[in-house]
Order: sequence, then structure tokens, then C-alpha cells
Amino acid sequence: MKSHSRLTVVGAALASVAFIGTGPLGAQEAPVTAELPVLLTSCGQSPGPERVRFFLRRLDMEHEFLEQVTAQALIDRQSAGNPFKTVIIVTGASLKGMGAAGVSMREELSRTAALIEEARRQGLTIIGAHVEGMARRAQGAAPGDNSDEMSIDAVMPLADLIIVRQDGDEDRRFTVISEGDGIPLILFEKNMEMGDVLTRVFGG
Repeated sequence: MKSHSRLTVVGAALASVAFIGTGPLGAQEAPVTAELPVLLTSCGQSPGPERVRFFLRRLDMEHEFLEQVTAQALIDRQSAGNPFKTVIIVTGASLKGMGAAGVSMREELSRTAALIEEARRQGLTIIGAHVEGMARRAQGAAPGDNSDEMSIDAVMPLADLIIVRQDGDEDRRFTVISEGDGIPLILFEKNMEMGDVLTRVFGG
């Protein structure tokens, strides 16, 4: 059974951000809810993680970006005495990206499931993010392609915290997951606000 107890306060503290999406994020107060170092990865090989990486670098937050990281990387870091404390998994499937990486959606989902299982075993904070808006969710290679939605389903219901660019939640897809599973949700309106979100989540 997953536990969201570490982050339940965040949902209340950032309610005005999560469910209204307006007002300066810099003015919001939030407890320290996640720790460094961060493992940043993708579920679906979209360009989304690069956007998160930009702000992690800009904020000088200790992190490692591994697009196709496996659960073994978490085990190795723990064995070395320098474990990751947080995993950020950016959802959003790109058939072009998966093609370039030589992986299928099935392989992505299997890798992600194993990664989440190990992260949970180690007690890491798991953050699910979708940062490319509704455009990414609509970019199927063919009618009926639901690979992006599959990446969302693989990560968000198992996360401790969900971070989403607000226009990606136009159909309340993430709000429904948040409310149904009791997972704190932070919505941000503009790309540049992602830095403010990360600062609050990591207590910077």
C-alpha cells in the first residue's frame, strides 16, 4: 500500500496553486516535502524532462538525468552510500523519442514500474510530472494512439506528488487522479513558474 502521508500538508498549503493556478507561486509557503539528490527520468521519452532539467540546473539542485534509468541505478546508489532521495518521472510519450532510444511503449512501462517499485522500497519521494500541456497529450502518431495516456496511468496514481502545467489538465485528467487517490497536485500556469514550484517542493 502506498503512503502519501509525507505530502498531505503540501496539498493544503498549495491549494490555491493547485486548484486555481493563479497568483504568484513565490508567495506560497510550503514545508520541505522532498529532498536532494534527485533522479530525473522519463516515461515515454518525450522532451519534457529537459524542461525540468533546465530548472534543476538553474537552481543548482543536485540531480542526475537518466532517460532510460533502471531500478538497478537506485540499488547501486544506495549500495554506494549516496542514495537518491527523490525521483521525478516526467510523463508524456513520444513515438519519435522512443524510436530514437530503440524502446517500445511496453518496455517503457515495464522499466517505469520496476523503478517505482524500487523507489517505494527505498522510501524515496516519487514525483510525477507532465509539463508539456495538452499539446503533448494530443500528439498521437495515429488515430487511437493512447501512449501518452498510458504513461500518465503508469506514474501518476503511484506518485506522492503530481506537478502539471495547467493547460494539460483542461479535461481534469490529473485533478481526477489527485482527488481519487488523495495525491497532492500542483498546477502551474507558465513554463517559467516551474522553477518556483521546484523551489517550494525542495524547500529552497
